[in-house]
Amino acid sequence: MAQRIDRISEEVHKALSESIRSLKDPRVSGGLVSVTRCEVTRDLRYANAYISVLGSDEQKKEVMRGLKSASGFLRRDVAAKVQLRYAPEFLFHLDDSITHGAYINELLKNLDKDGKL
Repeated sequence: MAQRIDRISEEVHKALSESIRSLKDPRVSGGLVSVTRCEVTRDLRYANAYISVLGSDEQKKEVMRGLKSASGFLRRDVAAKVQLRYAPEFLFHLDDSITHGAYINELLKNLDKDGKL
């Protein structure tokens, strides 16, 4: 059962990424938006989608509002692409792991030869 859920989660992840790229909403298409991971619940009713946005805090909020507004369209589009009888309802979560990773990378670049910041 767990393998099936993992496979469906991966397919939903790919389909959601494609669907988000096709959105015409300027709140979403204006920034660099990516789906970092997607976890479908065991009963297939919900999908936790973790979204990474490169931009200011205000841009991040706008992207999340845009995604919430487009959730019905995204749900139908993903259901058609993945061919699920019932499409999961998306719960969008802001994922700052890419931003945090870029910050850590920048800190490492700035390290002095002596190992000092």
